[in-house]
Amino acid sequence: MKFFDPDFGGSSLLWQHLFWIFGHPEVYIQFLPGAGIVSMIIPVFVRRRIAGYGWIVAAMVAIGFMSFALWAHHMFAVGLSPVIAGFFSAASLAIAVPAGIQVFSWLATFWSGRPIWKTPMLFAMGFIVLFVIGGITGVMVASAPFDLQAHDSYFVVGHLHYVLIGGVAFPLFAAAYFWLPKFSGRLLNERLGRWNFWLMFVGVNVTFFPMHIVGLKGMPRRVYTYDADRGWAIYNLISTVGAFILFAGVMLFLVNLVYSHFRGERAGVNPWGADTLEWSVSSPPPQYGFSVPPIVQDRHPLWSQSDLHTGDPAVMSLTRSLADWPLKWRAALVTTTVDARPHELIRVSGPSIWPFVAACGTVLLFLGELLHHNLVLLAAVVVIVFSVVMWNRPDTDGLNDAEDEEFERVHGVSVRTDGGDTLAAWGMGMSLLVMAIALSTLLLSYFYLRVETEVWPPANVVVP
Repeated sequence: MKFFDPDFGGSSLLWQHLFWIFGHPEVYIQFLPGAGIVSMIIPVFVRRRIAGYGWIVAAMVAIGFMSFALWAHHMFAVGLSPVIAGFFSAASLAIAVPAGIQVFSWLATFWSGRPIWKTPMLFAMGFIVLFVIGGITGVMVASAPFDLQAHDSYFVVGHLHYVLIGGVAFPLFAAAYFWLPKFSGRLLNERLGRWNFWLMFVGVNVTFFPMHIVGLKGMPRRVYTYDADRGWAIYNLISTVGAFILFAGVMLFLVNLVYSHFRGERAGVNPWGADTLEWSVSSPPPQYGFSVPPIVQDRHPLWSQSDLHTGDPAVMSLTRSLADWPLKWRAALVTTTVDARPHELIRVSGPSIWPFVAACGTVLLFLGELLHHNLVLLAAVVVIVFSVVMWNRPDTDGLNDAEDEEFERVHGVSVRTDGGDTLAAWGMGMSLLVMAIALSTLLLSYFYLRVETEVWPPANVVVP
């Protein structure tokens, strides 16, 4: 295709748009799991419910949507019109609002409790500190005049790593120290964990904070080496020392993993006094999870419920029946969204090799495109189509209409072996959302081109 070739009416600038419309939302979407991890860990170690739960959920949804509307703040230096630059600058500044809501919610949770400074909590607090620093510098580069000065300098490198390491890596380490005992049955060593945290926290700041300074002094990125008389050498030396400190912290985590595997303290069922369901079973958990589905009446069931198997008599009867039926096919209990009342029982897919075969066909498809080999492309399409057909072929094994009808009569819950109302509603809703996004993207592209170019379409392009 010639989309990026100016000789054929294309635009090389379009490649930047396509790259950043993926590359920048991807950064925010990496942050969202980290925010979820921290929102689960902090309440456990301050012994308080998360402050402003609804606001945090709304902020996470807002970040997910807003992240797709600000990619071009990476492109202020390409010569965007003032109107376009102003729009993306405003959108980039606006996304700081939901991010700030989350930070204030976490800090309010700290304020209302008494923190216990175990290693997961240290990494969660380190996440907040580093992410706030990265967020502040992000607001700076969201301003087009400032970005024109800092663009492609080491200021941007420092900002990026504060956000990614602080916003993504630190929550992952917090999650590892928090949940690995549930996986393995052994706690990670607390002393090694503290050293791990402080080496990484110091290493990140020593490595990447000087990059902001040297970036403002004019040091460009993507350059192999620099003249010695530029005045940047001391900052690069400090960053190099910090990188070794950071590396030592990561290596210490691996040492802790090996040490704890052989000599770690037994974790028990709930070593943290946590509030969620996974901490109600043994460590490591049994393969089946729960033999009887738990009845959950609160977001913090282990704090608010003395027994996970008591509640409404009808719900108790339903969950106990599900422990024994169905045995010949996999089922999932679907509940209402707001009050979590049992709604229907749907059949879910059993073990199958066909998703893996379809994935292999997809890999083969990309190889055929790279090699420009039509026979490979044809073979890949055949494999994918055949796999999808086999994956979705009708399967009546284990179904018994009489048993289904008896279950519905006793418990008043519909048994759906061919889908369900909930799946249909969500499928239709997601389809409409995708079409709405596609339409809004088309409209945005149209108005962008009308504003960015004096004449559209260009005079030398024939429009059918």
